[in-house]
Amino acid sequence: MKNTGKLLSLLMLGLTMFGSISCTNDDDDDDEDIVTPVGEMKTVTGKITSNTTWSASNQYLLSGFVYVESGATLTIEPGTIIKGDGKQKGSLIVKPGGKIIAVGTADKPIIFTSSMPAGQRKAGDWGGLILLGKAPVNKPDAVIEGENQSVYGGTEAADNSGQLKYVRIEFAGIAFETDKEINGLTFGGVGSGTEIDYVQVSYSGDDSFEWFGGSVNAKHLIAYRGLDDDFDTDNGFSGNVQYGFILRDPAVADLAGDSNGFESDNDGTGTAATPQTSAKFANVTIAMAEGTVNAKFNSAIRIRRNSAISVYNTLITGAWPRSAVRIEGDATLANFVAGRIKMDGNAVAITGTPAQGVIEGITQALFIPAGSKNMVGAVADLKLATGYNSITAKPGLLPQAGSSLLTGGATLPTGFEANTVVGAFGTTDWTDKWANWDPQNANYEIRK
Repeated sequence: MKNTGKLLSLLMLGLTMFGSISCTNDDDDDDEDIVTPVGEMKTVTGKITSNTTWSASNQYLLSGFVYVESGATLTIEPGTIIKGDGKQKGSLIVKPGGKIIAVGTADKPIIFTSSMPAGQRKAGDWGGLILLGKAPVNKPDAVIEGENQSVYGGTEAADNSGQLKYVRIEFAGIAFETDKEINGLTFGGVGSGTEIDYVQVSYSGDDSFEWFGGSVNAKHLIAYRGLDDDFDTDNGFSGNVQYGFILRDPAVADLAGDSNGFESDNDGTGTAATPQTSAKFANVTIAMAEGTVNAKFNSAIRIRRNSAISVYNTLITGAWPRSAVRIEGDATLANFVAGRIKMDGNAVAITGTPAQGVIEGITQALFIPAGSKNMVGAVADLKLATGYNSITAKPGLLPQAGSSLLTGGATLPTGFEANTVVGAFGTTDWTDKWANWDPQNANYEIRK
């Protein structure tokens, strides 16, 4: 029996060694005919320097910072599962000039997740996904937050970093240094040639999505039970984001404080650096589940430091303890008064008693001028679905028949799909099949 055990151990060791791959070789190399076993775990390290494909037949373990270098394209097949090694702070970083083509389907989403077994996963189990490009940013020699090494940005507004479609990112956000976490999905100088559609970030240990400059557009984003901010915009981001669903766990906020739904800065000190942060968001739902709210939460939308983002046809609910909409600082207020910050078609129906009032920094009269179609009211009047903010089951997403949310929005500016829906959902559940509301218990074991 002892000899048999040794033979089995050697066999397992051999399989493990065979499953560890270097990223400097092209998986499509015609010079070698390599047959890989079905259901193999491949450990990925270092740099991807030539075109490479990751197959759904295998799983991939990111060990340390894995880079898709300039000139290389990483293609990931539908249904592929990629895990991050927490001890090695596994992360995938697409550098300027590199590309990722991660196009799943509703039935076979691509999943980036924790390497821990079901029931033992937590926010910050691994690093995250970082896309870097050559589009304009307002910070010279910008180095991406979290990884703190790679430079990004340039003059190519239409730069193309690839595609993310039907992708889930779970339990990311490990701290590279104290208070310097990697986000679930980070964009640095990513251009408008990049396609981002149907992406869910769940249980991020920092922000769910953060944009540092760039002009990339995005649609159908889910930020689910993250730790810090959900949509964070900085350093001249100018893209359009449409259809976003934010759902917060009231007990979970960043210990450093100041967790918001939206947080937006022009830059870290609020200068007039150009390009100015001027992104536009439309059809977003910002919700918080029932329960006692962590005091570290602040506002559903916080716009500060000379940012000039605009928000259209967005629904804000939940017991945000400070305020629903916060316009902070003289420069930011001047942007609002001058019309550089636009807010039209938004519905605010928060619960509790916010410490600084529902609308902070501007008067409610300024928030609801004639023709804006903004409203401040009660949740009960909105005819939301039963369980619209549930975190114990799939939330109810579609407003009930007759809800003012289905038709009460403003006309959207050029660049968005035309609709007058308020919030992320009208009569179609765009999360169907591909999203996961319980990734903690998902079975991500290798299928033999």
